[in-house]
Amino acid sequence: MLPRGRPRALGAAALLLLLLLLGFLLFGGDLGCERRKRGGRAGAPGCFPGPLMPRVPPDGRLRRAAALDGDPGAGPGDHNRSDCGPPPPRPSKCELLHVAIVCAGHNSSRDVITLVKSMLFYRKNPLHLHLVTDAVARNILEMLFHTWMVPAVRVSFYNADELKSQVSWIPNKHYSGLYGLMKLVLPSALPAELAHVIVLDTDVTFASDISELWALFAHFSDTQAIGLVENQSDWYLGNLWKNHRPWPALGRGFNTGVILLRLDRLRQAGWEQMWRLTARRELLTLPATSLADQDIFNAVIKEHPGLVQPLPCVWNVQLSDHTLAERCYSAASDLKVIHWNSPKKLQVKNKHVEFFRNFYLTFLEYDGNLLRRELFGCPSQPPPGAEQLQQALAQLDEEDPCFEFRQQQLTVHRVHVTFLPHEPPPPRPHDVTLVAQLSMDRLQMLEALCRHWPGPMSLALYLTDAEAQQFLRFIEASPVLAARQDVAYHVVYREGPLYPVNQLRNVALAQALTPYVFLSDIDFLPAYSLYDYLRASIEQLGLGSQRKAALVVPAFETLHYRFSFPHSKVELLALLDVGALYTFRNMSSWCCPRPSPSICPMLQAWTSPASAPAPPIVTASRPSRTNSTRTCPATMGLLPSNTSRPCSSPRAPPETEAEAGRALPLVLALGRHQGNPACPPPSLLFKLFKVSGKGWG
Repeated sequence: MLPRGRPRALGAAALLLLLLLLGFLLFGGDLGCERRKRGGRAGAPGCFPGPLMPRVPPDGRLRRAAALDGDPGAGPGDHNRSDCGPPPPRPSKCELLHVAIVCAGHNSSRDVITLVKSMLFYRKNPLHLHLVTDAVARNILEMLFHTWMVPAVRVSFYNADELKSQVSWIPNKHYSGLYGLMKLVLPSALPAELAHVIVLDTDVTFASDISELWALFAHFSDTQAIGLVENQSDWYLGNLWKNHRPWPALGRGFNTGVILLRLDRLRQAGWEQMWRLTARRELLTLPATSLADQDIFNAVIKEHPGLVQPLPCVWNVQLSDHTLAERCYSAASDLKVIHWNSPKKLQVKNKHVEFFRNFYLTFLEYDGNLLRRELFGCPSQPPPGAEQLQQALAQLDEEDPCFEFRQQQLTVHRVHVTFLPHEPPPPRPHDVTLVAQLSMDRLQMLEALCRHWPGPMSLALYLTDAEAQQFLRFIEASPVLAARQDVAYHVVYREGPLYPVNQLRNVALAQALTPYVFLSDIDFLPAYSLYDYLRASIEQLGLGSQRKAALVVPAFETLHYRFSFPHSKVELLALLDVGALYTFRNMSSWCCPRPSPSICPMLQAWTSPASAPAPPIVTASRPSRTNSTRTCPATMGLLPSNTSRPCSSPRAPPETEAEAGRALPLVLALGRHQGNPACPPPSLLFKLFKVSGKGWG
């Protein structure tokens, strides 16, 4: 039997031991950091802030983890860790941060938008974007940022074609081509007064405020000019496969998806001569670069290690085919930047790819309109037209019954022209572009429209950011649509409850590249021969001169969903006789056997034998979409966006010659007949306009 005081002594000892263990767990990390401060290795990055990423175990659940310093896979030269210590000083609240991005082509332009969304979501500072682009990307991004109207964001463009000659002599196997080498010439391409810049690849996504990355410039020594994260694969170790011979690198090398550049120091050090001499020397024994500019950056750093400042791994978590990034993010509590640096992008094989993919999709489908928020307390020049727009909105009366319409009329929609790769056809005489607009519920019409119209098309789509990605997948999954490179799709991002039909038409019309356009609605299918028929008619009627005129095309509709499209005039007349076809917008009280020459005098020029191909016709299937501007079933005219006017008489005076020749949206001339009920009403008339370069709002 134990003495009476022994249990109390044992309990006290156990409690003391428990307190010691808790103290060790709580303060062990800081002690480890102090040890690294006293005995740090040469070239170590020092004690950076240590917010770490949630551990992602094999079961997919997220939980916190200890620091990664004990990871046996991290060698003595490994910088893939997130060190602890006092955070670097943040830039002042209103300090302007400079970001440089190289972007070329349609696909890269879409990637830039996702990157910019992630930056804008977290940012607290004004931004100045320096975009090195080709002509295609500039046309897209200039329009996008102009209509986005994001406060405290400036955008400057630099012509990539003027820089090609500086890197075209370098053989490159990377899928980015010459544009993957453009970052080498940024010190000379960017303004001479610019001293600091963050350089980003288009395939990175931010998960933190970019000002935290900018703050790492404070850790640069007097000689360091390049900040990089260590490469998170064994590529530069040369052991990925047999006979693999990479470019020289310091240890594992560095990844150039995220770069901090001290441009002033690089210019003083003679950067241009430095990288050129290194590249020419290495190309004597190596056939080409495999990773574009990254190979040359690493070769220069190998020769001049004092230039580089290693950055914490969380600022460039690389999801490549042979990535070892798990050593970084499995022990971190807070990611900063995710880098999809595999050619497979979101399809890269990684056991945690779903976690990263969902994070990326968050910004891919995020409503960009929500990023038009002010940075309060930071004076900045408003986007062009923003002040006038705010004044006009402030003058609206919310009690006005038409308040919603007037507000929508002032809305500036984001516009992404040529959303998909587009190759305009070679110039042809009297060529015609079909111009139409649609929303998500009319995507099923696109395949049939492409089969009926072999010529170029310019289509405006009214979509949300999420619907735009669904549309992209729809096009990629359709062999018919994916094969058509002469169809230009322009996304107008949805904002508000109304459908801005005329604004959509104007966007599509402005992007038409041919001298003539055929303005149609998406519910109409043109005759198979209409494209060639219109081009021939333009030539025969001499419309290529200064004469201003419009060709009129009759339209018909059917109530049958399974409908055999007529291929000749005989088939068309037969369908009219049996009641399978009607003149468009026919009412049951109307007597509409078929259009007559007295109603459509232009049809007299298109008479042909009964066995000839059908005249240019358009058919529509019900139900047809209605929108805010289609308020008048009798007569519709040329209306500004989201406005309407009273129905006019079917006997209204014709347009003047000047009005008929303007580049305007389609004209509908349909009216309820007021005379003899046995006489058919006018048909819907589509006019073919010669593009005069004028827009219409």
